[in-house]
Amino acid sequence: MTDAGLRHARASLGLSFGVQGVAFALLVTRIPAIQDQYGISDGLLPVFLAAVPILAGAGSVVTEKVVARVRPSVVLRWAQPFVLLALLGVGAGRELWHVAVALGVFGLAVGALDASMNMLGVSLQRAYGRPIMTGFHAAFSLGGIAGATLAWAGARWELSLLASYLPVVAVLLPAALIGSRWYTEGKLPNGTEAGTDVDPGSAGRALSFKLLLPLCLIMTFAYIGDSTVSNWSAKYLQDVLGSSEQLATVPYNVYMVTTLLGRAVGDLGVRRFGAVAVVRGGSLLAAGGFAVVAVAPGAWVGMLGFTMLGFGLCVIVPQTYAAAGRMFPGDSDAAVARLNIFNYVGFLVGSPLVGALGDAWSYRGAMLVPMALVLATLVYARAFGPEPARYGGGHERPRTADVG
Repeated sequence: MTDAGLRHARASLGLSFGVQGVAFALLVTRIPAIQDQYGISDGLLPVFLAAVPILAGAGSVVTEKVVARVRPSVVLRWAQPFVLLALLGVGAGRELWHVAVALGVFGLAVGALDASMNMLGVSLQRAYGRPIMTGFHAAFSLGGIAGATLAWAGARWELSLLASYLPVVAVLLPAALIGSRWYTEGKLPNGTEAGTDVDPGSAGRALSFKLLLPLCLIMTFAYIGDSTVSNWSAKYLQDVLGSSEQLATVPYNVYMVTTLLGRAVGDLGVRRFGAVAVVRGGSLLAAGGFAVVAVAPGAWVGMLGFTMLGFGLCVIVPQTYAAAGRMFPGDSDAAVARLNIFNYVGFLVGSPLVGALGDAWSYRGAMLVPMALVLATLVYARAFGPEPARYGGGHERPRTADVG
């Protein structure tokens, strides 16, 4: 593949990550409006919310089987439109079964989308011969901020869900379809995959869940931390730290912005210091953030803790996908698909775990549990190496493709 082809592939995949960020944020930030539109009771709502990540996990499992026969780029090309159309279906329906079907399709399609996007990201990083994976997740964070802003505007202007979703889907759907023309698995001119981003000792290694397990645990711990912030930051600031209702909405926005900023420079950190050091540093920073939140005397100190969490957690997930690709270079698609399931496991476990501990014990104490789990990442940090020799500083391996 030419340098220009790799650049186009990188841009189109970045667009896909961004579109997914918009769609996901538009769904999760309008849950109260969805509940009102369909008359979903408080008792039934957790069932709907749990069904989406469960079905997404099933979609990731199916994707592992499908990519044995078709390329991940084909899966991504079809999955993304289904996600957007399912989002539109959520806004357009009126009966309870309408939203059940729409959310079911959304969940299955998201599982296939997340798995195939990260498969392509791992493959492209290998072709580039240097870290670019965190940048794709930065595009997702940017899309999430844009989607949350659009959702806020829709709520502020009291737009219906359909009126909020239709213009966004009308713009993003054709953009994603056009961008999909440049999806690629990162093949080199000779038709083989680049090998500069591969652990040399892993060549020919068969996919083993036992070897993948440390990365699966790290993925779960990271998403437990992430779901704790997304589901409990506002309640914690208001009920525990005594902030106003308006101020309580700030921590998650700060978390999203710091996640974007951290991911924007994350690849530079990996090139300079290596993935092991970056993940260890991120884990320590995130654990420190949870500790600050747990002991915070007031709202502003609590927001400092959530800011630390954004910078700390942001690098762990993309580097975990990249490590799976290095660990099993001959079967990286299957490794990514299996690893992807555990982001939904963490999402499912995190919020109920903190809620149960908060009710039974205290919410301050509950924050120490994700702190301990994030710290456990340090035990498994070696799973992110051995790595290619440092991506810079005079110790760089020869690149097969020197692209921008």
